[in-house]
Amino acid sequence: MKYSTAILASVALNAGLLLFATTRFGGMQVGGALQGMKSPSIMRTTKANALTRGVGVSASRVLIIQNKGGGHGEIGYHLANKLASDGHSVTIMGDPATKLQSLPFSRYGDLKSKGVTTVFADPCDPYSFANLGQFDVVYDNYAKGKDTCAVAADLAKQWGVSHYGYVSSAGMYKPGNLMPMVETLSVKDTAGQKEVEDHLDRMGLPWTSFRPQYIYGPLTNKRDYLDYFFDRVVRGRPVPVAGSGQQLVTLTHAADVAGMMASIIDAGDKAHRQVFNCATDQLITVDTLIALCAKIAGVPTPQIVHYNPKEVKLEKKAFPFRDNHFFVTPDKAKSELGWKCEHDLEREIKAYYEGYKAIGKDQKSMDFPIDDIILRQVPMMA
Repeated sequence: MKYSTAILASVALNAGLLLFATTRFGGMQVGGALQGMKSPSIMRTTKANALTRGVGVSASRVLIIQNKGGGHGEIGYHLANKLASDGHSVTIMGDPATKLQSLPFSRYGDLKSKGVTTVFADPCDPYSFANLGQFDVVYDNYAKGKDTCAVAADLAKQWGVSHYGYVSSAGMYKPGNLMPMVETLSVKDTAGQKEVEDHLDRMGLPWTSFRPQYIYGPLTNKRDYLDYFFDRVVRGRPVPVAGSGQQLVTLTHAADVAGMMASIIDAGDKAHRQVFNCATDQLITVDTLIALCAKIAGVPTPQIVHYNPKEVKLEKKAFPFRDNHFFVTPDKAKSELGWKCEHDLEREIKAYYEGYKAIGKDQKSMDFPIDDIILRQVPMMA
């Protein structure tokens, strides 16, 4: 008996059912018991039904407009590295407020050997572009609203670019019971990224929007998603978790995001006026992620303290993930762009942990005042 994706997803989530035996949601296969796991387990979506990428695409002059954020900054690094390796001429325009001594920007100099040019200038000022020439492709890894993309979009229109790639966000989807989230779902009315997408469309640009979710990588300085767990695991502390701990998430390597973005050049007009969710095809529950971090660190799985964030009084949000299911599917990018996820979650978290130790975070003295507030309000099981 077959059921629609919406019915399966909605019923399963509304009923709180977290035990599946190969249940498919919109092309996504979720396998394995999610409760009572004895060892870390990661689930993978169905194999990509990928198309062969085009060949013979000529080298392009590419402009990457880069903001100062550490997560976006690592995406920009990997994107420039990928495009330059593919033979394209790449220029990065970085925010002049960028902290150049901090990762990932302290590594941008490595790109010079690939022929990448880096300048720092205000992308909202037309004069910043005066001496750069014209470009065939623009990647906007900067704008958060119409005003911050206006200059670049106008110039791209004048240049007649073949692609205008935009880094949006999966965080703008409206909360709901349908999982995984697909590109056609409603988004928040207040989302500045949607304002950018709409503006690019009204201008008639050959735009492509990427909506990434929970990005990590070896060069990022936005480390909350994994450091939250390692900081507590290596110190033998209880780990406060908002929600049941069975909520599913995706953690996506920045290089996979960059690989998807780079693929639009080969994809041609198939990528025009399209939105693509940008995430790994591996799913993991929060509790399983904690167990995996403990396994990688070589320590016992710590006590996990689940709490209802609506019942615990905190001045600010403490937990890096949502307290419910929140994950997207990259199936559209697999089928239409020929993209595939190259980075395995467990292998990459092992590498991430080596970096965590290399910067001394495992030995650093830390206080956990917010944890202490949570633990005073939530009974801990003996």
